[in-house]
Amino acid sequence: MTVRTAGPADLNAFVASAAALFAEDGGTRDPHMDQSWPARHGHEYYGAAIADPDVLCLVAVDGDEVVGHLLGRLKGPNPVRPSVVGAELESVRVADDHRGSGVGGELNAAFVAWAGERGVTEVTVHAFASNTAAIRFYESHGYVPGSLQLRLPVG
Repeated sequence: MTVRTAGPADLNAFVASAAALFAEDGGTRDPHMDQSWPARHGHEYYGAAIADPDVLCLVAVDGDEVVGHLLGRLKGPNPVRPSVVGAELESVRVADDHRGSGVGGELNAAFVAWAGERGVTEVTVHAFASNTAAIRFYESHGYVPGSLQLRLPVG
């Protein structure tokens, strides 16, 4: 298993992994999630991310197969919290048959190291409250709850 920076040749596999994340995470937890978004916009969005020096796109590779991905980006200044230099772990997924193997931890560690090299003092990640496995994963890697978003469906 290898974790490495994604390049243009990885774009199709990166989009496929992101699409799987949309389907299995958002698609099962948010009835408003547009699961077809990666098919329509993924190549443009993730292609731009792969080329952006303020974004880290990683792939986890087992042989010739991409079995996971991570996308994290530097965040701009926050005038309300001026002492924080932030980065956001935007998207991470490991294929079912590779979960529990340490791949997610390797992806996370590589992102945190990259962020630290850029002066980041705080990394954030969002998870669905019902995704207890993801929350356990993040907490096992030192993340702590920072805020809670509540929703009220209207109508």
